[in-house]
Amino acid sequence: MSVDRVLVSLVLPVYNEAEVLEQTHARLRAVIDPLPERFLIYYVDDGSQDETPHILRRLAQEDPRIRILTLSRNFGHQAALTAGLDHAEGEIVISLDADGQHPPELIPEMIALIRQGYDIVQTQRVDVEQPLSFKRWSSALFYRLINVLSGTPILPGAADFRALSRQAVEALKSMPEYHRFLRGMVAWIGYRTVILPYRPQERLAGRSKYSLRKMLRLAMDAIFSFSLAPLYLGLSLGIVLLFLALLEMIYVLSFWISGNTSRLAPGWSSLMFVILIVGGMLMVLLSFIGLYVGYIFQEVKRRPVYLLRKETE
Repeated sequence: MSVDRVLVSLVLPVYNEAEVLEQTHARLRAVIDPLPERFLIYYVDDGSQDETPHILRRLAQEDPRIRILTLSRNFGHQAALTAGLDHAEGEIVISLDADGQHPPELIPEMIALIRQGYDIVQTQRVDVEQPLSFKRWSSALFYRLINVLSGTPILPGAADFRALSRQAVEALKSMPEYHRFLRGMVAWIGYRTVILPYRPQERLAGRSKYSLRKMLRLAMDAIFSFSLAPLYLGLSLGIVLLFLALLEMIYVLSFWISGNTSRLAPGWSSLMFVILIVGGMLMVLLSFIGLYVGYIFQEVKRRPVYLLRKETE
């Protein structure tokens, strides 16, 4: 892969990032302008409602390397990333967020690692010195849970800040699933991967667009897309309940065989307890099955992951 032929595409999903776009693009230019590779910069506007589209158009007039993909509405971070990967050209594609937390200064090292023969350069967030927060605690719990339930190991602290070879990009494009968890999908394709640790930086401005509801939705997409463990959990609980029922039957028969039926209590409370336990387990099982059926229903409709309203070059 000779340097003079390498075309590198940068993919940045943006949603209401008017406060940081100019600073982010200035940082990008400071990093990539001295490099010998040719660059294209794809900004994916995920239905922004502030001044983001106007700023992007102004930046595109100043920098001919910019491509603007405008989605018809807010489809979410994973869909916006997918749109960028689908349209990105070149031998290397690098995705990063536009809020400043993903340091663009790592781009030269990521390109060098891809040129060494790796297909995936996956960054790993290292924030040991930062105070423990709910987001850090829940993130650690999620990665521990998904790695227990799923057959696809996912790197704890992995971010959507990564470099992909053209082969890896084409592999992801061949996976058209509607509920997308790109960190798991990248791990699933299994191409040669190297881990690049980084320390997240402070946001340039604004606040995170990942609300608690969006985080829970992403976690559900990850678990139900990469694991059948919830169904196996329900099956295991059913077997345990059947075994307990068998023990109860043997216990009651022992009174009939020994002729001590008078010692049998009416058992209303224990009966209600068993009914509630079994009813609760059945509800949990039906919920798991219903979620999988819902996911299947959304997949078989074959709706696109995103809709592109406009592409500006």
